[in-house]
Formats: sequence, structure tokens, C-alpha cells
Amino acid sequence: MGLALGPVCDYYLFNNKKVLLMAGWRSLILVLAIVFTAAPVAVAQTGVQARLAPEDSALTGSRDGVSLRLALSQPVPYRMRLLPAPPRVVLEFNTLDWQTMDWPETDGLRALRMGHRGDGWARLVLDLAYPMLPESLAQDVDPDSGRAVITLDMARATRDAFEARAVDESAFIRDYSDHLLHPESAALAEQSGPAPLRVMLDPGHGGVDPGAVRDEVSEAQIVLEFAKTLQEELLRRSGFEVSMTREEDAFVSLDGRLRAARAARADLFLSLHADALPEGLASGAVIYTLAEDASDETAELLATRHDRADLLAGVDLSRNTDEIASVLMSVAWQDTKLRNAELADALVDGIRDDGLRLHARPAQSGAFSVLRAPDMPSALLELGFMSSPRDLARLRDPAWRAQMATAVANGLEIWAARDRDRRAQLEQ
Repeated sequence: MGLALGPVCDYYLFNNKKVLLMAGWRSLILVLAIVFTAAPVAVAQTGVQARLAPEDSALTGSRDGVSLRLALSQPVPYRMRLLPAPPRVVLEFNTLDWQTMDWPETDGLRALRMGHRGDGWARLVLDLAYPMLPESLAQDVDPDSGRAVITLDMARATRDAFEARAVDESAFIRDYSDHLLHPESAALAEQSGPAPLRVMLDPGHGGVDPGAVRDEVSEAQIVLEFAKTLQEELLRRSGFEVSMTREEDAFVSLDGRLRAARAARADLFLSLHADALPEGLASGAVIYTLAEDASDETAELLATRHDRADLLAGVDLSRNTDEIASVLMSVAWQDTKLRNAELADALVDGIRDDGLRLHARPAQSGAFSVLRAPDMPSALLELGFMSSPRDLARLRDPAWRAQMATAVANGLEIWAARDRDRRAQLEQ
């Protein structure tokens, strides 16, 4: 199964049908070709990270073209860019372990570099000896074993033809980093100390959607005040870069919140809420992660209410739950789901260690559309419930908000350390 490669690829193949990618996904994946005719088998065998099989992989080339074969333990989302001056091919794969692979010197290539960007994406850069354009790019999956093979065939082309298909390098670096794009940038992988964690704080509701309202105080107002307190707490510490989806009482669609996170190149997305439920149904802080089936009736009610907020402003949410999102989640989510669970656990630990009130079941799940980004860990934090008088009093107390901000910041530090350790173990 392959893709017809044009100047801009806005399609992927699903059960042999070409499906248009939504604008919201184009910035995430330019080329995505995954065979899903055997998806139940492949996904069932999917682990946290795909592994390259060096013995079954190959690279050949000549003055006229280059062919690449990558044998993988399972299918992965992937994308490709062409960069000019000098001509290069950049291939990126979600959660791929390169193993120990010594590529042969090959006619048609000046050099080859591979490594991990540190955000779950692996990168392979081919320095072309001559301008070449892709003739085919495909991923095939064995229906019995679930293993996959990605093949790329390139043919020599004129410089003008290559540059017409290449992307702007400065924009690419801004969105995806310059790691390995040039030989000298390979040293970036050995930078001293961890890179700052880019956190997108998402105060829920706002504008035409006030959220829950109690005693003339809105949920939108409470979570915005807490988000600002948490932002200040994180910025006082080293190791964080913080952005917010809104900084005033303004409506932001669910899709707009995810777009803001991608524009900030966020490593983590934390949505903040303080809902009201039927009296006595819930109190204390809860951390929700994404699941298609809610963990209980409360989670289902909250997910429905949060999604309905967008409909109040005339925003169609159907595109967030269509075939494309389902297909992406079935593969790209394998690693992100684990990181989400670890994020929820770390936030619970941070809040509990500070002696603050947690719900009886502090880590739950639900089908929250705002958590559907498959490329970054996400969680929704219910700080408390405005339907509980005790919770409402805490939510309105600046001293409590400051203490909760400290606890959440501690939880994020716990998660960041655990996540770095886990990824270091996976790369060994």
C-alpha cells in the first residue's frame, strides 16, 4: 500500500480508500500510510515502541536513485519532508527504536544520520548526493505477524523540481527542531541537562460558556485564576516553559485549544476544570485521561458536558471523533496512553503528598474530546466540584489555590523525571 506523492500530501490510505486529512491534522502528519486491513491483529500485538529489525532492513543507491527498506516490529505513524540546500530527505517515525544499525555507504547519498528527538519521534536524515524525488512511499503490514515494512524509492530529478517540492527549512525547524538536519546539529542530542518541559495550561470554558455557576461565581473564572497561579508557580521553577489557551474570559473551541498546544510545541497538555454535579455525587480533585469508554457515570456526564460546550458556539465536534482520529489513536496512542497514565499517577502523588483532598477514585478516564491529541500526553484535572460546599470554599480561597498550584507543579516535576527515566531505558 502506498501514497501518490504530490507537492503536499493531504491524504492517507484507510482500507484501500483515500481519506482527506483535516486541516487540524496536517501540521501533525504530512505523510501517513498505514495498512489497516489487518488492524485488529497488528494493534493487538502493538507494544509501547516499534523496533527496527536490522537484519531485514536495507539501503541501496546509485547516481540514478536510492531505495530504503525499514523492517519494523509493528506499524508506526510516519511523515516525510524534503529540505533544500543541500538536498535532504527527513523521515520521522512515532515511537521507533533504531536498535543497532550500521548502514552501508551508498552511491547517491553523501551521508545518513538517525536518532531520537526526545519527544517520542525518531528521525532519519538522508543527505542526497543529487536532487531526488520520491516515486513511492509505502508501509505494508503482515496480517499474521503484525510486522511492518516501510519502503521508500527515490529517483534523480532536477534541482528546480526538487526545490519546488521542498519545504521551508526555517519553518520546519521552528515546528520540529533542527536535530540531525545538519552534521553539526547531531551534537544537540548530547545537550547538558534535560530540555525545558513545555506545558500548555488549558483553563476550561470561557466567554459564552461560563461552565458551572454557584453563588454568582463561574467555573470559567475560577479555573482561569488557578491557571494563572499555576503558571507563576511553574515559571518560578527551572525546567518549565508555560503557555495558556486563554488568558481572559474568552471562548476557545476544543479544536482551538489543541491547535494552540501544537503552535506552542507543547510537550504536555493540562486542562483545568471545577464542575458541578448532582449534590453529593463527587468532591475532591480528580485527574481524567482519555478513554473511549468512561470509567463511571460521572466521567461520562463530564465528558458529554465538556463536549457540548463547543456546540453552544456552533462548533461541529464530529470531526474530532471520525475515522481519522480513530485510526491515529489506534497506533500513535500506544505510547501516549502509557504516558497519560503515568501523568495521572504523578499528579495524584503530588496532590496527595501535599495533604490536599482527592476524590475517592482520583485517577479516572472518559471520552473528553479536548484530550484527543495523539502526539502529546494530556490530562484533565478537576480541581474540585463547585456542587460541594467545601470544595467551593476551597476553590474560592487564594491560599488554597496557591497550595494546589504547588502540589500540581510538584506532580509535573515527578512525571517529567519518571518520563525521562522510562525513555532512557527504552533507548538502551
